[in-house]
Amino acid sequence: MELVITEKPSVARSIAKVIGADEPKEGYLEGNGYIVSWCYGHLIELVYPEEYDPSYKHWTYGALPIIPETWKYKVKRDTAKQFNVLKWLMWSDDVENVICATDAGREGELIFRLVYEQAGCNKPIKRLWISSMEERAIHDGFKNLKPGFEYDNLYRSAVCRQEADWLVGLNGTRLFTVLYRNKVLKVGRVQTPTLAMLVERETAIRDFKKIPYYTVHLNTGGMEAVSEKYTDKAMADEVAHICNGADACVKSVDYEYKSVTQPKLYDLTTLQRDANRIFGFTAKKTLEYTQSLYEKKLCTYPRTDSQYLSDDMEGTIGEVRGIIKASYPYLTEETAGITDLKRVLNSKKVTDHHAIIPTVEIRNLNNVSISEGELKVLSLISARVMAATSGKYEYRSAKAVIICEGIEFTAKGRAVIKEGFKAYERVLRSTYKVRDDNEGEEDAKALPFIGEGEILPGVKAAVVESYTKPPAHFTEDSLLQAMEKAGAGDTDDDAERKGLGTPATRADIIEKLVKDGFVRRDKKQMIPTEDGEKLITILPDVVKSPKLTADWENALTLMAKGRYDPEQFMRGIKNMITELVKTYHEVGEENRNMFGSNNVLGKCPKCGGDVINGKFGPYCSEKCGMTIGKAFGKELTEEQVKDLLEDKKIFVQGLKSKKGGTYDAYLIPDGIQEYSYTKNDGTQINGFQFKFNMEFPKKEDKEA
Repeated sequence: MELVITEKPSVARSIAKVIGADEPKEGYLEGNGYIVSWCYGHLIELVYPEEYDPSYKHWTYGALPIIPETWKYKVKRDTAKQFNVLKWLMWSDDVENVICATDAGREGELIFRLVYEQAGCNKPIKRLWISSMEERAIHDGFKNLKPGFEYDNLYRSAVCRQEADWLVGLNGTRLFTVLYRNKVLKVGRVQTPTLAMLVERETAIRDFKKIPYYTVHLNTGGMEAVSEKYTDKAMADEVAHICNGADACVKSVDYEYKSVTQPKLYDLTTLQRDANRIFGFTAKKTLEYTQSLYEKKLCTYPRTDSQYLSDDMEGTIGEVRGIIKASYPYLTEETAGITDLKRVLNSKKVTDHHAIIPTVEIRNLNNVSISEGELKVLSLISARVMAATSGKYEYRSAKAVIICEGIEFTAKGRAVIKEGFKAYERVLRSTYKVRDDNEGEEDAKALPFIGEGEILPGVKAAVVESYTKPPAHFTEDSLLQAMEKAGAGDTDDDAERKGLGTPATRADIIEKLVKDGFVRRDKKQMIPTEDGEKLITILPDVVKSPKLTADWENALTLMAKGRYDPEQFMRGIKNMITELVKTYHEVGEENRNMFGSNNVLGKCPKCGGDVINGKFGPYCSEKCGMTIGKAFGKELTEEQVKDLLEDKKIFVQGLKSKKGGTYDAYLIPDGIQEYSYTKNDGTQINGFQFKFNMEFPKKEDKEA
């Protein structure tokens, strides 16, 4: 028997169906010589600092830096049941080898290997590496399983990424939280440089001083010509006065034929950018939609940084394009240009996975249940395939120089010759009635037919006041682009990877910044909060430098290819953390409380840590698993929580009964108790909560 381990239950079911493992068991499926089981994402995690040394439970400067000599892992409490299933299967005498079928990337490799190591398994590993959940892709993948050792370097890279994030995040967060008291100041290997870019942009916008300038516009009846910019309004008024009603003469007309090259296919980052710009989707939501489409076999693997297909996929993209084209029957070759499949093929530019494209399964789209958001993302991917393999956008630009009273004016225009690939983009926008934020210049009107020396009688002249513009606020679209390009100017041209994070992690980084209260969303704009700006002000360059973080990401990529020493990488991280702690050891008293108070409500009844009223309600600062802000599903007020922490009874109104009604009661704390329940998706949730005795008020009780 061969044991196949996937990353999610849904993927396990899809693979099991293809390979004939159709007999359901407790935590796995079996049949046709296979056992197929699954993880729920990460089942294994690095232990907390206090599990190395109990004294680490309390955040103190003297305990830093915390650098484990030997890294320890543990089974996550809420996934222990499924881990035990996997361990039992790995140790089964019926299982001869294990097939790693987690997502084909760095994190997928880490998820599987940690389970394999924690279970103490030593059976041979085979690797399933596929870019699509289509039946034929799964069949081909099982025919071409790779030896597990070929991915050892990828695993080492994943472990170094995990350990580096732990070291930088934990030590940096504890160091600056202790120095500045009160608020938890989260520091991250990738999220801090990302926040720094946002703060730098916001500072530039705030410091920007808009400057007025003036242009004179000539209206000739058929076109508009514009003067140079004037900083002196009086001079612009004088020019307008002289030219108004005068005759103008066409000095020259220059025509130039230009074209815009077709876009490349989507990688994850460019897909997320377009989905944000056109539909307003967050990067995380776009990834969720695309992952779901992948699991429903409607598109290929989403977590890719390649915008090309391998050379042997010409037949595949041709077939997919033919299916998509049926959705756009009113577009002819004349409007979109001649099809060119070879321009999207380049094996040398395909990394672990090729670009994101629909699969041939989209021909059965009517038989698949997908959400509106998923359909919009699939439409984007489909339109991009058509655009990338169609003709160029061709146009004729015109520039006319017009002289009026000895003063030069310029008129510009554009005439479309071939719409090319933009035909598909137009259809997409029309279908969903949305405007692309990139629209603008291409809407310029064509100039009327004019010739050199032509007289334009009685023109009208008017002054238009304008202002210089500050830099634009980041949107998720432009922030993703900035993360991708960060540090590129200081990075060698031959670097394997540039930028902050990976396509797979950037969405989560943005969400963490929002969740931690350092960034807020204002419609599409991403704005750093006051605390976010303060945090970047106090942090040293070593933890907020996009260049340094980009170098680390490049090193991890080289490591995955066996071209960078893991020990050298980790030595650099450890040395940086050690120097950071040595350098930043005290803060002036006037700055210690610059982040305000954390509003400590009391002590946690489980671990004795501070209970803090945070953005999402009361929580234990030691993250011990104690649930504090609710009782019987009812949200508690700050005063009620304070009373409970002082072992006082509280009066709670509107508690829900099992029959669906409500009632009021006094809740009297009586220690704590452990709780456990299983969510609908099978995830087990464990934690601790107050144990209560209950008293019911008499009718005359008026307490609220």
